[in-house]
Amino acid sequence: MSGTRELVFVYGTLRRGGTNHFRMSGADLVAEGTVKGRIYRISWYPGLVLGDEGEVKGEVYSVDAAQLLELDAFEGLSAGEIEGSEYRRVKSVVSRTEGGTLSAWVWEWIGPFDAKDLLAQGDWIAVQPGDE
Repeated sequence: MSGTRELVFVYGTLRRGGTNHFRMSGADLVAEGTVKGRIYRISWYPGLVLGDEGEVKGEVYSVDAAQLLELDAFEGLSAGEIEGSEYRRVKSVVSRTEGGTLSAWVWEWIGPFDAKDLLAQGDWIAVQPGDE
């Protein structure tokens, strides 16, 4: 299993330019793209709610099994869990910026949120957290 790699879609602080991008060290950038859904400001970090409306911008990375577990822990999932109290890891279709689609894991927000905190443009990095 050491050679197994998984694709993950990151849309918030883990993206290039995000405060936690260092956690992606060792991962390979595969593509930029979008998933269907909406993104909300939860606190200093965002939450993605998958759905038919809206698009959320992000990046797809290839990670190994150990890094996937580290990212799960960062997102509040215990070892072996796919659902925690705030996020769950699910497969989603990513529309690649350069065309085509792929399937990647995404951490979807399942905690509470306020509709007024919607980031209508769907791009966490375009919003300077704390500037509002």
